[in-house]
Amino acid sequence: MAGNIMNRDSFLDHVAHKLQRTRKTATTKPVWKHNPQWNVLKDANQHELAAVLKKQCEVIHTQFLEVQANEVTDTMANILKSEQLKTVITYDDSRFLEYGFNANMRKKWEEDGISSYIWDHTKTAENIEAAEQADVGITISDMTLAESGTVLLFSNRNKGRSVSLLPKTFIAIVPQSTIVPRMTQAATAISKLVSEGQEIASCIDFITGPSNSADIELNLIVGVHGPIKATYILVKDK
Repeated sequence: MAGNIMNRDSFLDHVAHKLQRTRKTATTKPVWKHNPQWNVLKDANQHELAAVLKKQCEVIHTQFLEVQANEVTDTMANILKSEQLKTVITYDDSRFLEYGFNANMRKKWEEDGISSYIWDHTKTAENIEAAEQADVGITISDMTLAESGTVLLFSNRNKGRSVSLLPKTFIAIVPQSTIVPRMTQAATAISKLVSEGQEIASCIDFITGPSNSADIELNLIVGVHGPIKATYILVKDK
């Protein structure tokens, strides 16, 4: 944000004085003697992590499917048909082409009475309206946390977060290679991007199944403020 910070030094000097210590002007990251967070699923391979993810999906009320790369389009067609999903919104992401999301597939959807919309960064209001009206938003996971059953999405101008937030149903294509043990690896990867001065996403979303809340007496209620159903399609590495 543009603006001026007024009286910062005098304020911080006052706080330090009240704490009866000198003011700290620099910090160093502590080196911890024990790092148990790195031991969780430390030796698990991709297949074992996939098994952990699958089991966790049962806990978070998320449908979990495992397919080969060449089976993604047929699997998607079956989901759309069986759940009567008629309007689709997706990212403008070249990775979709790897799984057969091309003009021919979208034409086949149209023949089956399914309309599709691709996020267009030049049409802000139209994008939001399309997401609000969509039966399903389809994304591709950038990183997947096995322990919690979480997909991580790096948003940018071609990958609006509304795609995963506003439709009634959420589908994430999960390349097996994106699976890591837990939040530890995700936070470290993001921190590395920042420390290297690389451009990072305007918004980083951690999505764990369908929307839910357990705020009232710890009673889990699914479908509160977003997609009421979620599906992960694990795509085995080629």
